[in-house]
Amino acid sequence: MSRLSRRLSPLAATALVAVIPCLSGCGGHKSAETEKAAVEQRHPLPDTLRVATLYSPTSYFLYRDQEMGYDYNLVTQWAEDKGMVVDLTVAPSMARLVEMLDSGEIDLAAYEIPVTAEYSRVVACGPEYVTTQVLVQPLKDGKPEITDETQLIGRDVYVEAGSKYDYRLRNLDSELGGGINIHEVDRDTLITEDLVGMVSDGTIPLTVVDSDIARINKTYYRDLDVSLPLSFPQKASWGVAAGNEWLADSVNEWFLQETPKRRQAELLKRYFELSKNGDAELPGAITLDLSKGVISPYDAIFKGAAKKIGWDWRVLAAVGYAESGFKTNLVSWAGARGLMQIMPRSAAAYGLPIEKIEDPQANIEAAARILADLDRSLSKKVPDPAERLKFVIASYNSGIGHVYDAIALAGKYGKNPQVWDGNVEQALLMKANPEYYSDLVCRNGYFGGRHTVAYVRKVTGLLDRFREKIPSK
Repeated sequence: MSRLSRRLSPLAATALVAVIPCLSGCGGHKSAETEKAAVEQRHPLPDTLRVATLYSPTSYFLYRDQEMGYDYNLVTQWAEDKGMVVDLTVAPSMARLVEMLDSGEIDLAAYEIPVTAEYSRVVACGPEYVTTQVLVQPLKDGKPEITDETQLIGRDVYVEAGSKYDYRLRNLDSELGGGINIHEVDRDTLITEDLVGMVSDGTIPLTVVDSDIARINKTYYRDLDVSLPLSFPQKASWGVAAGNEWLADSVNEWFLQETPKRRQAELLKRYFELSKNGDAELPGAITLDLSKGVISPYDAIFKGAAKKIGWDWRVLAAVGYAESGFKTNLVSWAGARGLMQIMPRSAAAYGLPIEKIEDPQANIEAAARILADLDRSLSKKVPDPAERLKFVIASYNSGIGHVYDAIALAGKYGKNPQVWDGNVEQALLMKANPEYYSDLVCRNGYFGGRHTVAYVRKVTGLLDRFREKIPSK
């Protein structure tokens, strides 16, 4: 279990809780405001709020060494508005998360705890999640082929062995009288997100996942349909321990306000709708035409920036095209900006003012310095410069912390920690599996590495083309 602390806005702590119904008694009716003030006095919000969550693609993860996640962003915004410091713990499992609530180790669980009899002792609060299990299938001519669960008869569907998807599919098969060809996949080698990617690339025809995971993955795989539900809806929410209903009321009151509602809508779009693919294929990208001996209108800037760090300028150009398609005003789902897609925090660390972050020259020069620093940081772990370039490209895309974890996993599980292809890239893929991202050698938790692995291949493929067609000077 890892512990992270983060200080938010230093506003004075205030206790603002939801209005509760007036109580009647021998003294008459108290006004709602009077009762509210009394509750505030009895239960002021703490200066430090102890929060726990789980690593997941929806709740909490690190991306380019920055903390992110739908639940993480919401809870930190609430705490900031209330002037609290968040002491964040990442629990290793749902069982441990609920145990931490029961024992008083934490004040709030900012994770989707199912609203079921099993967790009836948890007081639900905050954002409500409603999910179903859905079929993941490829679109054909822009439409799903399977539109009714009865059409699964005779179809091959792949699910994790022993998972809730496996159980649901077997129940559905029984309800339909049999005929679904259910293929169980070893959970030690592949997990749900892997199966979604395999449907996209045609390796398997169909799989089943929760709708929130499906929505997240559809932002990477636009060629998939995830609209057919295969189970009843399941509600989930954040939670506090019984006896802390006053804290639940405060959370709920905040979510009813207009500004938090607007922020929540923005975060839903950010995490569940905006494309997370490489943006070179999006409208506005420059079409590569190497026949005239140039790569982009920014070649002179690439050459100048590369000269300062002693690099082949075509490497910077390959990264730039993979990141943005050479679009200078692009803003990604994660907030990365400009031609080289620099995160605002990285820009600040490298002295790039936010008002100049989309300026092509300033953006490219800052990216060159970032890449050079990544190269220096990795030089002891990967001595060979040519091989190290792949590690640097991966680190630029994912954050160096995840690459360090992958190097450590590779060494522990019999792979070569100094070779990317087939070794460290495979270890990075392992970081989507709880068994591996919870390993003691991992310090940065969950990461869906399929997209970084694809990114490295994309950049190195572009670089090969550029080196073949474009002179180095």
